[in-house]
Amino acid sequence: MSLQPLLDAPLAVQFHVATVVPAAILGAFIFLRPKGTAIHRLLGKIWVVLMASTSVSTFFIHELRMFYGFSPIHLLSAFTIYGCLQSIYFARRGDIRRHMRIMQSVYLGALLFAFLFLTVLKQRRRAA
Repeated sequence: MSLQPLLDAPLAVQFHVATVVPAAILGAFIFLRPKGTAIHRLLGKIWVVLMASTSVSTFFIHELRMFYGFSPIHLLSAFTIYGCLQSIYFARRGDIRRHMRIMQSVYLGALLFAFLFLTVLKQRRRAA
């Protein structure tokens, strides 16, 4: 496997990959660690910044062009940003159960949906 396709990709794609990979790894690490600690809060803030950056970067990627230059990934990005904001809100209010549910949904939903979408897209391109 070569990194050349990534190096040849547009800057928005490179930035997206540079933020999504650490977000995926850090998210898994946070889920495995004790909750409510100072390190959990710090890593959570870093993770939210990475996820928000990843989501915003998708709005500069238009290679899929399904609906006027946008795709379902862009809708997922909007939900991810909204979920991160909601989760912060509930954590600050002390509603930790809602915070946890939203964070789990954002993490798993963003990763699984994006992976499935890109897998289906890749198979369609091979078939065409």
